Amino acid sequence: MTARYSALTILRQGLTGHKGWPQAWRKARPKPAYDFVIVGGGGHGLATAYYLARTHGRRSVAVIEKGWIGGGNTGRNTTAVRSNYFYPESVALYDLALRLYEGLSRELNFNVMLSQRGILNVAHTPGQMEIAARLANAMQLNGVDAELWGPDEIRKRLPLISQSLDSRYLPNGGVFHPRGGTARHDAVAWGYARAADGLGVDIVENCEVTGFVMQNGACVGVETTLGEIRAGAVGVAVAGHSSRLMAKAGVRLPIHSYTLQAMVSEPTKPCLDTVVLHLGTGTYVSQSDKGEILIGGGLDRVPSYGQRGNPPMQEIILSGLTEMFPAFGQLKLMRQWGGVVDVVPDSSPLIGPAPVPGLYLNCGWGTGGFKAIPAGGVLLAHLLANGSHHEISRPFDLDRFRTGRLIDEAAGSGIAH
Repeated sequence: MTARYSALTILRQGLTGHKGWPQAWRKARPKPAYDFVIVGGGGHGLATAYYLARTHGRRSVAVIEKGWIGGGNTGRNTTAVRSNYFYPESVALYDLALRLYEGLSRELNFNVMLSQRGILNVAHTPGQMEIAARLANAMQLNGVDAELWGPDEIRKRLPLISQSLDSRYLPNGGVFHPRGGTARHDAVAWGYARAADGLGVDIVENCEVTGFVMQNGACVGVETTLGEIRAGAVGVAVAGHSSRLMAKAGVRLPIHSYTLQAMVSEPTKPCLDTVVLHLGTGTYVSQSDKGEILIGGGLDRVPSYGQRGNPPMQEIILSGLTEMFPAFGQLKLMRQWGGVVDVVPDSSPLIGPAPVPGLYLNCGWGTGGFKAIPAGGVLLAHLLANGSHHEISRPFDLDRFRTGRLIDEAAGSGIAH
């Protein structure tokens, strides 16, 4: 929504069913050929198209989406943004994303509702505190804001957190990342879509890619339910479905797809002013601007392409929540959902050329895809426009599994997935 709409205009449109509301982007039909085709109309695909057009001046670009814009993981996550990672390569990647998020509303002229309320990883044991101290030191060495908190600071900031000496998970300290926070997931997708469309990018919805057009061993386009589309280069940004789609090009990726689920409670008065990750149980929680308590947790460790999740994992997540914040046990749940995440053995993304010439990858983000959207777009756009890596994307190339230069962020930062 741009500044030209007054509050009265917005109210009138809301009461009349938005009949006079302009389209945010064109409903494009695909052309026979483009310089670049991006498969996937989520945040990463849309951001890639936007930066191709804005940064590199390449406007013969199409985004192909089998459903609707933002209907995949971009609209099915817990909205957290952060750069509290351990390895320098990861920090460079995620802090690039966070810096871009910090100026994204101005950049896109669209309010993505970034709220840098901070993220706190709560530790409960001496071992977890050792990991917390190591993470805080690494973050500071890598130029990222980090504070090591003791139990008194946590109790002061989080008065509702369990403080009983009989508590199974008595807070012992933690790492606070002040610049972390949340952003509105739908707004990120809509903002990039509108901005890319304004630069001439074609956004084609309800168009499924069914295969790749191959010529002399190289990819020269895609086959879709709306016909064949030729391209100088094809970027793939389809998150949990990456391995299935790339198999159509004869490429086997080291990816397993799982469901990551989340849920939200009924609204309540403001009571939680930061994002909290509970290292003891893996549950994480924040409060939305509408007052809802947003709750997430670990992966459903059964490979799946479902978007619902299963009750046993819901029970684990909610028991972790009530261990951490007993008062939340009286709230009613309103909604539950899941997203399909693509997990790589070292829990770091895959960014780079595929083994097939003309194909480029942006996948393997696991549970970190939403927070990385701006950086993922910048880096894939650079790859497509130049045919070579940006210095930040180079360590995340697929060849790291051949050379052994893995970036095991799950072990490094103490995050379970």
